[in-house]
Amino acid sequence: MAHRQQPEWAPHEAVWIGWPSHAALWEDDLDPARAEVAAFAHAVRAGGKGERVILVAADEAAAESARAVGDVDVVVEPFGDIWLRDTGAIILSAGSDRRAAAFRFNWWGGKYHLPGDDTLAPRLAAAAGLSVSRSDWVLEGGAIDVDGSGLAVTTEQCLLNPNRNPGLLRADVERRLAADLGVDRVLWLGHGLAEDHTDGHVDNLARFVGDGRIAIPVPAGEDDPNAAIYCDAAERTRAFGLEVVPIPSPGLVQRDDEVIPASYMNFYIGNATVVVPLYGAANDQAAVDAIALLFLGRETIGLRADHILTGGGSFHCISQQIPE
Repeated sequence: MAHRQQPEWAPHEAVWIGWPSHAALWEDDLDPARAEVAAFAHAVRAGGKGERVILVAADEAAAESARAVGDVDVVVEPFGDIWLRDTGAIILSAGSDRRAAAFRFNWWGGKYHLPGDDTLAPRLAAAAGLSVSRSDWVLEGGAIDVDGSGLAVTTEQCLLNPNRNPGLLRADVERRLAADLGVDRVLWLGHGLAEDHTDGHVDNLARFVGDGRIAIPVPAGEDDPNAAIYCDAAERTRAFGLEVVPIPSPGLVQRDDEVIPASYMNFYIGNATVVVPLYGAANDQAAVDAIALLFLGRETIGLRADHILTGGGSFHCISQQIPE
């Protein structure tokens, strides 16, 4: 049996969650972002009904504040920022055997050079007692989503971007996904969200929610900056032969008059809960209600993520699950 990345709804042993650690990066948002991360951790922990939560702090000073969250484990591993979906290892399974896949990380195409991010994946995996295989090409965990059958979804904007792996063609990327993650089919969407500094990570756009089912936002009015992107993604998904599950979009969300890549698709699927980021938009509750219908065996919880989003992502971006 080949090792393969499992779907997020498969049982987890634990989850790594990045803890905001550097005041120079977060400035006035440091304490509010920590409060949002703490609320996320408690929601995933679900009073002991969910998986074990491992907060990853960049230094001992940050670890002290992380321990104050309570009912979590804390590990110290130097990193630049909290986006563990992209900088942490991807854990693969073959029956009961697990191993970690660590890819090159080049700061989302060379945008934000922060010490420690490019070596975090093998360090976290080794600390968890997992064997590590290293792949010499750039791949961030938020750039793909999988259903566990060998099917992955991604965007051309990200995985075919020359700022990641210059010279790699679509067929080359597919061969590497097959060799390193057990992916044998790829649904290629076009662009990701507007103003997304990740160059179109799919976990802000489209998420598997079951066998042959992908959740994709529905535009929220004429001023939704991602209306055309959502419609194109839905058309490509249906043409691939998969079911599109419509989820409300937050629509136009701005901070300081700038469009930000707010998305309900950045939800995290835990053992006991599904945690959805909220932004104070009109569709917040409608999105929680729609996602709740997809995971009837779990409690769906909406939590504000405004301050985490100032760093560029949300709950899915700051977490990486360890499957049982």
